[in-house]
Amino acid sequence: MSANIIHEREQDDSDIERYSKRARLDVDGGSPIQVDGPVWDSILPPSHALLGIPVPVAKEGSALNFHEADVGISEYIGRGEAKVEGIIKQRFTDFLVYEVDQDGNVIHLKTLGKPESPKKEKEVEETVKAPEQAASPDIAVPTTSESQPTDQDVAKVDEQQSEEQVEKKAPTKEEPWPEHFNASLSAFLDEEKIKQLKSIYLEGPEPPRVSDNGWGGRVASSTGVEPAEPAENAPEPEEKGGRDNRRGRGGKRGGRGGGRGGRAGAGREDTRKVVSNPIASKDTRTAFHKVIRELFNGKLDTETDMTAPSSADEGSRIVVKWARKGGGRGGGRGGRGDARAPRGTYPPYIHFTLQKTNRDTQDALGHIARSLHVNTKDLSVAGTKDKRGVTVQRVSLNRNNKTVEEVWKLANNIGQRRTIEDAMTQRGERGIRVADLNYRKAGLELGMLKGNAFVITLRNVKVSSMEVLDEAMNTIKNKGFINYYGMQRFGTASVPTHSIGLALLKSEWQKAADMILQKRYGEHPDVEAARDAWLVEKDLDKALSLFPRRVVAERCILESFKKQKGDTRNVMGALSTIPRNLRLMYVHAYQSYVWNAIVSERIRDYGSERPVVGDLVFDTSSNKEKEETMDVDGEEETLAVDPETEESAEPSKKNRKPYVAPKIKTLTEEDLDKYTIFDVVMPLPGTDVAYPGGKLGERYREFLRTDGLDPDNFVRKQKDYTLNGSYRKMLHLPKELSWSVLRYTDPDVSLAQSDEDKLLGFDPPAVVEDGKFMALQINLQLGTAAYATMALREITKTDTSSHVQTSLTANAEDQKYRGATNDTSTVVVVSEEGATGEAAA
Repeated sequence: MSANIIHEREQDDSDIERYSKRARLDVDGGSPIQVDGPVWDSILPPSHALLGIPVPVAKEGSALNFHEADVGISEYIGRGEAKVEGIIKQRFTDFLVYEVDQDGNVIHLKTLGKPESPKKEKEVEETVKAPEQAASPDIAVPTTSESQPTDQDVAKVDEQQSEEQVEKKAPTKEEPWPEHFNASLSAFLDEEKIKQLKSIYLEGPEPPRVSDNGWGGRVASSTGVEPAEPAENAPEPEEKGGRDNRRGRGGKRGGRGGGRGGRAGAGREDTRKVVSNPIASKDTRTAFHKVIRELFNGKLDTETDMTAPSSADEGSRIVVKWARKGGGRGGGRGGRGDARAPRGTYPPYIHFTLQKTNRDTQDALGHIARSLHVNTKDLSVAGTKDKRGVTVQRVSLNRNNKTVEEVWKLANNIGQRRTIEDAMTQRGERGIRVADLNYRKAGLELGMLKGNAFVITLRNVKVSSMEVLDEAMNTIKNKGFINYYGMQRFGTASVPTHSIGLALLKSEWQKAADMILQKRYGEHPDVEAARDAWLVEKDLDKALSLFPRRVVAERCILESFKKQKGDTRNVMGALSTIPRNLRLMYVHAYQSYVWNAIVSERIRDYGSERPVVGDLVFDTSSNKEKEETMDVDGEEETLAVDPETEESAEPSKKNRKPYVAPKIKTLTEEDLDKYTIFDVVMPLPGTDVAYPGGKLGERYREFLRTDGLDPDNFVRKQKDYTLNGSYRKMLHLPKELSWSVLRYTDPDVSLAQSDEDKLLGFDPPAVVEDGKFMALQINLQLGTAAYATMALREITKTDTSSHVQTSLTANAEDQKYRGATNDTSTVVVVSEEGATGEAAA
């Protein structure tokens, strides 16, 4: 498809300020045809002509800078006069972000110290707990006369659980069977079976030899334990880490049959076991499994007895026997009394808290993956966070047998070059700190959060009066802000991501690759040299050697060309090697651009006070839950609630419910009193969405057709680029909002402190009563669908583009006082109602 755009420019005394535009689409399957005017030749989408603003042009020797209006951001909720001028993100600590988890907890760094794997898996019990509660191995539980523990007995055990008791009573070489073993087991086994189990345990993992008169393999019967009869089709006991130990039975390398490294006579089959009485309660059976694992550190296995029939009323029997890979006789590993559980018995994931400074999420995860020697696919997050700022979030690692201790050391670069003392007294290297590690049963997925909390400091604030400041802040508090996709969505370079996305949607593979690889003004010298090596010198190897690892898309394309021995014809295949979430970011950016543009027209034409006929809302009568889950965009990336945003590498993707498009209602006159402006949603273009009624619906179609797309068919041969579409609330109301006014002089002094600096004991921001400049510190909590920069835009009525904010910083009056003082601020607290008063920072 191709679009032929006809447009005329109108000029006034201040040069070209707006377009009077008309657009026509000719679909001929070929190249654009010039009709009564020039063919569109800007890097921006042709639909930019419909925005009514001139196309930005780069001045010689400078970058091609984009403004908010170039991506459809143009309107405000409050009146233009109620603005608080200020500079956003002058320092990294001026923008602190804390993830809010699904339980509503704000994530902070809690400790920097080295974690320890639980010796008795108490932490595992708390975080991986099935519906059943485990009994403590320390507390005696009374049993019934039938020797069958009740659920109430188990509950009493759980209430009395004590980690200190567990650790104090761990078995030692001198006391391999502590007295509390009997007390704990009495909840599940009668006295005779406890004696049998003790005898088996003290004998060790290898069955003792007896005189057999030539009949090898018989086991001592002094314990009174029946030899185990192998059940037909009975399940194999669970392996406890490492290799498949069955190869040892034949006496091969490392086996028990006397092969190399094996012990003489160690290949005999172990038929020792203890079988419990029938246990009817599933909770109690689960508690029994846990107690055996905790008491014996994985040395003994438990499994359901498959050899004896059992009725539903009577319950099942539990078999206890030595695991096939036993440890030393009694005590802990190697008989040394170490009560730590084997690494293979911990849950499959490790979760940790990541604080990053001036690094985007994928870049930080790539760095951590290299430090841990794992694939980046083994790491996952609930949402992406801003680059420019200090952000805190949880990360999950598919640990592949790593322990929390190992991950902590590797992720914090502790080794010959960096000591533990360094890690505990200095900031994390390269802006990354990993802390608060623990085991978890499942990993994280995109969308598994409730939002983000922010501490934002605006510098060099100028406002005509405190009343105006109150008005600007209360507009946000009571009326919300337009839920635009912020400038982060579209990139900060001179090649916007939504333009690349449009090329991908149109299957213009060469154009997309060219835009990704082309030069950008003001890039890091290494990246600039790498681009020259490819674009000018055509030296593939040199370009790859120069491109830093963080430049992901470019490296993927060139590495694909190298695998093809320099053949560059399969561009589509090269693009497909870019990580899927990054490729999707491009096409989602195009959706976001169209959404912004149409929402601006909706606000401009109909206001932001109430719904109008033709608006869309969720049909809450049929999908109340869906209403809460459709708005799930992170600070930089669309999160996974519809299929186009899912990561193909997510291990738990198969566990997700299939995506079902929500039901949408188009408002009529009779509906208007039933809904508020906060109920109105607008679609992101795709195959499974409805467009608004009337003028706005036609405007959606006009934008898409102008860009050469069919608004009613987003199905693509390449499945990754098929867009289902989704919905997004037009306005966003903060969940929490408070603010305070600060005074400062030196712009280089932080006015807020990161979690890491607090834990390191660094001096907090001080209080100065005679600061020369004003700052506004805002505490804000938003849902997952909102960009904090768009809330700040409503307050400041200022363009949030990075080049605009950089210019404001450079020209700010406070820059003359850099390094002038080590003090920071007088704090004047301004409440939500506008009352003022002095307070400490």
